[in-house]
Amino acid sequence: MFLFAWIPVILIFIVILIILNFVPIGLWISALAAGVQVSIVTLIGMRLRRVPPSRIIMPLIKALKAGIDVTIDKLEAHYLAGGNVDRVVDALIAAHRAEIGLTFERAAAIDLAGRNVLEAVQMSVNPKVIETPVIAAVAKDGIELKAKARVTVRANIERLVGGAGEPTIIARVGEGIVTTVGSAESHAEVLENPDRISSTVLDKGLDAGTAFEILSIDIADVDVGRNIGARLQMDQAEADKDIAQAKAAERRFAAQALEQEMRARVQEMRARVVEAEAEVPLALAEALRQGKMGVMDYYTMRNLLADTDMRESIARETKEGSSDRPGDTGDKPEKTR
Repeated sequence: MFLFAWIPVILIFIVILIILNFVPIGLWISALAAGVQVSIVTLIGMRLRRVPPSRIIMPLIKALKAGIDVTIDKLEAHYLAGGNVDRVVDALIAAHRAEIGLTFERAAAIDLAGRNVLEAVQMSVNPKVIETPVIAAVAKDGIELKAKARVTVRANIERLVGGAGEPTIIARVGEGIVTTVGSAESHAEVLENPDRISSTVLDKGLDAGTAFEILSIDIADVDVGRNIGARLQMDQAEADKDIAQAKAAERRFAAQALEQEMRARVQEMRARVVEAEAEVPLALAEALRQGKMGVMDYYTMRNLLADTDMRESIARETKEGSSDRPGDTGDKPEKTR
């Protein structure tokens, strides 16, 4: 009987624990102590909507203490949209202290866009220095210059949503450096006046469409690189030499091919001559057989051929003998006494 009497007390205790676990009484008391008017029903509704009440109430207390006018509904809506409520409230407080016109809607939009709104506000107060990599450019005289710049930028709150980031700033500054060096008649002009690069780049308005405002561009270092003009001339000369060699080789191969073709034609003509000479005896025999040519005619022809060969042999021997005799100038010898 004694045990059964304690059962209702135990059940009531369990129910109270469940209620205390579901209803954030401690958070409600903290809000009331901070002057934030919030009801238990509102906190229970956050639980039902799967919104941690501490993620909303604590930033709300911080905002109201800093004099920022925000409501629970706006904070809860921003949390449900996937935003960082605490960071947005910190950004609003920082902007309010720095007297920067930043509304909750703008801060929430920047946060939902994936940018760190608190860092952007801090960069608006304390500008950031972006150092570009070494950028190589060539002047008109063919000398390469390597420059490094430091860009001081300040975040532009109005252009944080949809504005380009740091890579765009670096690319535009590099483009300005290349343009300035490339338009110089001599690399010495750039070395004498490095601020010429800064003024040219600033005049181009490179921060248009970006999330930053360029305050200054300082040339940190300028070094002389390679002689690109001479290198290009050497490469062009090498290319011209290769082309000339290729054309010469082409002409040589064409001449060799023509020579081979002429040799083949000569051999073919010699073969035809030999073939024709081989048919002469057959033709003579056929002419003798048919009576178109007599025996005396044949011997007369043979005598003519032999006489012609003898005359040619004598003439050749005479010519060779006259050219081989030393001191033979064709003059008559001088008479001796």
